[in-house]
Amino acid sequence: MSILGLKKKQPKTFKVKVITMDAEMEFSCEVLDQEVPKDSPITFHFLAKFFPEKVEEELVQEITQHLFFLQVKKQILDEEIFCSPEASVLLASYAVQAKYGDYDPNFHKPGFLAQDELLPKRVLMQYQMTADMWEEKITAWYAEHRGIARDEAEMEYLKIAQDLEMYGVSYFAITQNKRDTDLLLGVDAQGLHIYSPSSKLNPNRSFPWSDIRNISYSEKEFTIKPLDKKKDVFKFYSSQLRVNKLILQLCIGNHDLFMRRRKVDSIEVQQMKAQAKEEKARKKMERQILAREKQMREEAERAKEEMERRLFQLQDEARLANEALLRSEETADLLAEKAQIAEEEAKLLAHKAAEAEQERQRLEVTAMKTKEEKRLMEQKMREAEQLAVKLVEQSERRLKEADHLKQDLTEAKDAERRAKQKLLEITKTTYPLIAAYSPPPAPPEAADFGYESASSRLDFKDSDMKRLSMEIERERLEYMEKSKNLQDQLKELKSEIESLKLEEQQQQAGLYSLRSEARGYVQEPVYIPHSNVCIIASPDYLLHFLILILSLRMLLVLLRND
Repeated sequence: MSILGLKKKQPKTFKVKVITMDAEMEFSCEVLDQEVPKDSPITFHFLAKFFPEKVEEELVQEITQHLFFLQVKKQILDEEIFCSPEASVLLASYAVQAKYGDYDPNFHKPGFLAQDELLPKRVLMQYQMTADMWEEKITAWYAEHRGIARDEAEMEYLKIAQDLEMYGVSYFAITQNKRDTDLLLGVDAQGLHIYSPSSKLNPNRSFPWSDIRNISYSEKEFTIKPLDKKKDVFKFYSSQLRVNKLILQLCIGNHDLFMRRRKVDSIEVQQMKAQAKEEKARKKMERQILAREKQMREEAERAKEEMERRLFQLQDEARLANEALLRSEETADLLAEKAQIAEEEAKLLAHKAAEAEQERQRLEVTAMKTKEEKRLMEQKMREAEQLAVKLVEQSERRLKEADHLKQDLTEAKDAERRAKQKLLEITKTTYPLIAAYSPPPAPPEAADFGYESASSRLDFKDSDMKRLSMEIERERLEYMEKSKNLQDQLKELKSEIESLKLEEQQQQAGLYSLRSEARGYVQEPVYIPHSNVCIIASPDYLLHFLILILSLRMLLVLLRND
């Protein structure tokens, strides 16, 4: 026998790749009696075949809970389990809490969820919202989950998911007896459900496990026998044998689990749950301790930061106090210097106050003198106004008398002219008659008497004319003399006013207000008598104006007399 013949025959192996929800593994397996596919490596997906009714009670181990969470999450994102948009956002917030922990706005900046798949595509397409808007909506819920651990967040996720209509349901295409109507068979932890192909949410008919007595199949025909024998047996058909075996296995397994959940747990399961409960309590305690330590550490850090901030604040206050001390010393020196200057200024002000008092007394004396001079000037102005009024009245009276005299003179001249005319007429008519008739000569006495009478009458007219002329001339001379006297008085008044003005200009600036008051008093409205003229002017302008008016009136009288 050769040595080669003693060697054992090596078994054939094939590569296997197992894909879990969070890892991948590859290893080699020996070939047994199974038919092995020719693919290399052969891929297996490690998934939960039967879904729990109450995840919080049945998922004992944390790793089991985590893998089941990942599986349900993937089914929701792949739309194998229908979920409303509102529930999808809430589930996404718990998924983010499980992955990233507590929300920290300083660390979780906008866009930190850009690479994560959190919502089904159907939900994203249903609303016209950008990725940033969805992230903002999810982050608002995510911030509310502060303090929830990873396993707690995953459990909250599963609690919401187990209430969805399509949770844990395996769907198979079937046909109903005789009519070949297309239907869907749903198998889950609660029982069997019949759906129409257009709706997977609301079953047309359901068979709870508690109402089913037996399930059997023969080739393609399935038979569901109810526990109540009075009810009809339900039959349906499935065309594929491999699918029929899978349906039967799911039915048997879910039915067994349904019955087992309603019995008392075995000692092993009770021990596992007790250990899991203790482990959860221990982890919860550890998390609480860590949370307290974290809180204490954060408080210590905050206290440290507060101490450092307070230290910096005290240093700044000390620096400011030193600067304030230096400034106060400088201010003290400056105040001392200012006090000395103020004392000198006080002395100077006292001296100036004494001088100001003397000046005030002198100004009072000057003001009293100015008031007296003002009173005298006003009196002279009133006298000048009265004199001007009197002269105007006299000039008007003289004008009236001159008019009467001129009228009398005109009448006298008219009478003289009429007498001369009449005398000429008498003379012309008398001389021819005397020559024609040659009357006897009149007595000498009569002739002399008539001649003398005519001569006396003519002499009377000439004497009146002369008398009137002399009287007019005398009145004119008297008026001229009075006008001259008035002009002299006005010139004297003007010179006095000019002297007063020169004295006022030589007074000091302290009398400015008094001069303003005197000037304001003089510049009152002055009405020209017997006229509608109102003048507001200084004494100089008023005097000149009065002189001009009187001169014009006298000139007018002279022109009229001439």
